[in-house]
Amino acid sequence: QVQLVESGGGLVQPGGSLRLSCAASRNIFDQYAMAWFRQVPGKQRELVAQIASSGSTYYADSVKGRFTISRDDAKNTVYLQMNSLKPEDTAVYYCSVPLLMYWGQGTQVTVSS
Repeated sequence: QVQLVESGGGLVQPGGSLRLSCAASRNIFDQYAMAWFRQVPGKQRELVAQIASSGSTYYADSVKGRFTISRDDAKNTVYLQMNSLKPEDTAVYYCSVPLLMYWGQGTQVTVSS
């Protein structure tokens, strides 16, 4: 079992930036892809970004060019740098190991003026 703890959410104005962090209880980055999902009430959870064990990345079209996923193997931490935030980015963001169906508790991101 791996515990995932997200942090870094909050309230930000449109056009602003936030960086989310996901600390894993042990290093599995060399074995499994890590991902960030988001969910708004009444909608399905959607994949935002993923980083493979090889380091290759994937982004949803809606965030491409604005969000960056990265990881620090020494700190067992995955990051999601979010720039040029829009109100439609408002959601609860979850860190995940998709293949193992591990999830963090989520962190709220609200983009509003």
